[in-house]
Amino acid sequence: MTLRWRIVALVAAATCAAAAAVGVLVHHASRDRELSQARDGARTTLDRAAAIYARTGAIQGSGAVLDAPGLPGDLRRLVEKGHQGTEFTTGPDGPEMWAARPADDQVLSVRLDMSTAMRDIGALDTNIILAGLMTTAVVLPLGVLTAERMSRRLRLAAATARRIAAGDLDARISPATRPHDEIAEISGAVDSMAAALQERLLDEQRFTADVAHELRTPLMGLVTAAELLPPGEAAGYVRDRVRVLSTLVEELLEISRLDAGAEEADLSPCPLGPVLEEAIAGTGLSARLRTGTAEDTGQRDREDIGQQDREGIGQQDVTDGPKVWTDPRRLTRIVTNLVVNAHRHGREPVEVTVAADGRTVTVRDHGTGFPDDLLEKGPQRFRTGVRERGRGHGLGLTIAVGQAQVIGATLEFGNAPDGGAVATLRLPERPEQSERPEPGPIHG
Repeated sequence: MTLRWRIVALVAAATCAAAAAVGVLVHHASRDRELSQARDGARTTLDRAAAIYARTGAIQGSGAVLDAPGLPGDLRRLVEKGHQGTEFTTGPDGPEMWAARPADDQVLSVRLDMSTAMRDIGALDTNIILAGLMTTAVVLPLGVLTAERMSRRLRLAAATARRIAAGDLDARISPATRPHDEIAEISGAVDSMAAALQERLLDEQRFTADVAHELRTPLMGLVTAAELLPPGEAAGYVRDRVRVLSTLVEELLEISRLDAGAEEADLSPCPLGPVLEEAIAGTGLSARLRTGTAEDTGQRDREDIGQQDREGIGQQDVTDGPKVWTDPRRLTRIVTNLVVNAHRHGREPVEVTVAADGRTVTVRDHGTGFPDDLLEKGPQRFRTGVRERGRGHGLGLTIAVGQAQVIGATLEFGNAPDGGAVATLRLPERPEQSERPEPGPIHG
């Protein structure tokens, strides 16, 4: 049950409980008053009849009866012991109030009919129930309205918090004017937290971008100096480390651009197969490209594409196969990073599969699979999930996720049931914005 309906149920229950409590109290108070009045009246009549009987020995006209046949048994036994008393009964003749006392060897009693009084109490109970229902009918809509407003504000706060968690750091909960209550305090606290988080993340992004930019100048000098070293094992090691450092700096710059939202996709329709072939070939690593599914008669396997000659690849039906609306350069970057990660942290064979829908690309290896932390939280920068040093910086998958967001795709990570890491890239059907119009002729 949502909070709104909990509040509505609470308001309804409270209103009904209050109406019931008032009804019970009024019913008992009215009944006790009627019984008390009837008891006093019966006693007064009985005392007057006893005085007449003692003076005249007769009871005619006094309203009393000697040895009445309908006298309650408990009251009769009480009088036989020499006492007087009253008793209320609801027998076949209806509600009655009896009063009795000894009169010589007989029982002198008075009977008052209380049917009218009990009907009045019943009518009062009915009116109380109707008043309670009317009160509930009036109060309940007000409770629904109040609960709906509270629920709407809480849903807005939750939706804004999810937007902030998804990366929209400009999202805020509280409008310019808002009521001052506990929900407003929570909204203001979340907004303050989001503003502080945004400022901190922006500082980190600026720091990363500044460091990467400052490293490029001395790094270019290192690259030039490394190339001038005489051939040898030490020179090869230096060149390799300089190349790794250069790649790291370029990846940091790319991540800083992705964080700043400076990357824009250049979308165009292009065949998916050739883009994947080029991406695999650019890695220089072996991979198997599959199109379709195992049941699809059009399935084709191309083994070790990364080791084939690029010209040979270009001659293999580059125009056939499904076309997707995407940015070929960024798609190549994503697939390249996934294939390199599969070789670096998994085991061969590495398979790149295009699903039958023509928009889903899967990269799988046959290693131990992605670590649980990555599956739960996603790729983390500078966390590779392996203990060995020198096996990447944990930026490849982060860049792949960022580039996928730029082209409007989704990148999901999982593990195959029979072992191996599986990265699934789902490309959009159409671009988020309409195709750019052709530029018109330029008139000189």
